[in-house]
Amino acid sequence: MQLADPITQPQFYRDVASKRFFAWVIDVIIVALVSLLIVPFTAFVAAFFFLGLMGVVGFMYRVITLATGSATWGMRMMAIEIRDQHGARLDLGQAFLHTVGYIVSWTVAPLQLISIVLMATSNRGQGLTDVVLGTAAINRKA
Repeated sequence: MQLADPITQPQFYRDVASKRFFAWVIDVIIVALVSLLIVPFTAFVAAFFFLGLMGVVGFMYRVITLATGSATWGMRMMAIEIRDQHGARLDLGQAFLHTVGYIVSWTVAPLQLISIVLMATSNRGQGLTDVVLGTAAINRKA
């Protein structure tokens, strides 16, 4: 088993880059809402560290959702999922590594720019983390 070929099976990669963007927006909203729900349980102290709280919540959210369904909730709403180089769903270790790569890309701006360019120009729509790990986001089978 392996990832679908973008030349012979382009339907797996059609519109994936734009779907990833909209999935990311949905995921940011979900993480922000969950973080807002947590703030009162910290006696509102977390309000002073809200971006850090969002980072921790976002990290946990991505690892758990990628490990359990190979897609975040935003990705699921956009009907895409991430598969490994063999075409299999991500396991916990791969989900963790993919999330670490995502966080590193966001903290080092040039890496995020490279990732965006790769997603927009590569035939599989892979970001930098995907290229390093051999993963790709694909359209879910109907």
